[in-house]
Amino acid sequence: QVQLVESGGGLVQAGGSLRLSCAASGRTFSSYGMGWFRQAPGKEREFVAAISWSGSTYYANSVKGRFTISRDNAKNTLYLQMNSLKPEDTAVYYCAARRVGYGSEAPTAYDYWGQGTQVTVSS
Repeated sequence: QVQLVESGGGLVQAGGSLRLSCAASGRTFSSYGMGWFRQAPGKEREFVAAISWSGSTYYANSVKGRFTISRDNAKNTLYLQMNSLKPEDTAVYYCAARRVGYGSEAPTAYDYWGQGTQVTVSS
């Protein structure tokens, strides 16, 4: 069993930056594929970014060039650096882990989820 705890959300003005963290329990973090998703009110959960066990990264077109996903296997922590934030980035952000070592854009591909952290971008 893996437990995921997100932190780092908050209120920021448009154009600002935030860094989200996701602390994972367990000894197998380094072998997991990891992802970030977000869900705005009244919308479905959507893919943001993913990273494989080897560090290969994938991004949604809407965040490409602004967001960076990374992982520190020594600290069992996943990160999402978010720059040039826009009001449409406002959502609850979730990290997710899958036992398969590659990331995926599909929420159903993930085995474990965090509780989410709120990101609000004001205009």
